[in-house]
Amino acid sequence: MKETNAAGGAPVIRNFLWRLAERVGAQGVKLLVELVLARILMPEEYGVIALVTVFITIFNVFVDSGLGNALIQKKDADELDFSSVFWFNVCWCVVLYGVLFLISPLVARFYNREELTLILRVLGLQVVISGVKNVYQAWVSRNMQFRKFFFATLGGTLGAAVIGITMALRGWGVWALVAQHLFNMLTDTVILCFTVKWRPKRMFSFTRLKGLLSYGWKLLLSALLDTVYNEARQLIIGKVYTAEDLAFSNRGELFPQVVTVNVNASIDSVLLPVMSREQDERTRVRAMTRRAIMTSTYLMAPLMFGIACAGEPMIRLILTEKWLPCVPYLRVFCAAMLFFPIHTANLNAIKAMGRSDLFLKLEILKKAVGITLILATMRISVMAMALSTLVNSALCQVINSWPNRKLLDYRYRDQLLDILPNLLAAAVMGACVLGLGFLPLPDWLLLPLQIIAGIAVYTGISVFTKNESYTYLLSMLKKFRKKGSTTDA
Repeated sequence: MKETNAAGGAPVIRNFLWRLAERVGAQGVKLLVELVLARILMPEEYGVIALVTVFITIFNVFVDSGLGNALIQKKDADELDFSSVFWFNVCWCVVLYGVLFLISPLVARFYNREELTLILRVLGLQVVISGVKNVYQAWVSRNMQFRKFFFATLGGTLGAAVIGITMALRGWGVWALVAQHLFNMLTDTVILCFTVKWRPKRMFSFTRLKGLLSYGWKLLLSALLDTVYNEARQLIIGKVYTAEDLAFSNRGELFPQVVTVNVNASIDSVLLPVMSREQDERTRVRAMTRRAIMTSTYLMAPLMFGIACAGEPMIRLILTEKWLPCVPYLRVFCAAMLFFPIHTANLNAIKAMGRSDLFLKLEILKKAVGITLILATMRISVMAMALSTLVNSALCQVINSWPNRKLLDYRYRDQLLDILPNLLAAAVMGACVLGLGFLPLPDWLLLPLQIIAGIAVYTGISVFTKNESYTYLLSMLKKFRKKGSTTDA
């Protein structure tokens, strides 16, 4: 098929699989640790960390977005570009941490929790570490060496797992979570620095930095709007409701988010550099966008349907009865995140075409809609706020895809038609999983039965209907294995 070749073929899939393996491996370990810690710690302690994370996440936007993407997108980025961004990042992150250090008492006063001052100041060190990691990540992404991410991320996650669980068992409470997050970020960065050959040179150019900022500041502002919108819900829940309410909402978001973040991050990090190289060939960028939407939805849809339909026995078995109030949130977030591949692929195409100005305009429009929905529901209930994210996700699909009807001649209607077979197969699978949930079986037997049945039904439908995404993934995996065998020989 023509579009398969146009979409980048085996090299793209190979890098995607390395990135996906890194994300799944690291997030799998992280999820396992979260489940163990959730059994040891109380929802209240998770709620405290969630309050602090709101502010750290916002500060990290100033480091993780903008210049990193600009380095990847720029066709002829060289040593001077990377070194200039590195030294700027280091200085900028120290300033950011200083601001965070100073406002920590104000944050503690806002929530009426004095202990947040020290927690925020210690956990906020992530901002400084992230400044170094960001440039190395850009180098790896630009050079398509995602194998290095695998070892760095997995090493940090495993080390953090040991520290977090050990401290929780010894009664450190919320500080076990602080140590886990901080150690993870530090170890990731150190391993990445050792495995990547690039080192910053003693050179700096304001002219180069200015050129990168002219592209990157729009993406930075876009990411800031997105993050403030996402974290505003957490901030409002923490202020208007209770820390437990925030913990249940966050825990319900965790499982679908783990899947979404892993698949999306894998696609995002591989797709942007590949699309950027082909930015002058509209047909090729369109083919890549289409392939990314179809393939990622094929992977995402059954997972979202499966988690939503098997949510109650899963939470009861893994997290215990005390976390059951998070199940309704889990189902809402599964529905909201189901169509994230459409968001990611469309936005990557816009960034790759060099239209960061258009990207920013879209973000302003989407966040205006999203914030309006949050303000309209914040006094109703936490569930009403969760439902507002579902409505916002549906509206944002249309907004994100709208520019590509002209840029790529790829309309939203065409995108929905492309993913329809995957959605129908996943819906049938979900109905089967939900039906099995009514069997009078213990959770330890019911959940594995639902998982096995879900995989069998979805695979069976894919084979019977000769699903295009299934056939494509199968062919790419065969090529990947064949190349691996040839290399070993």
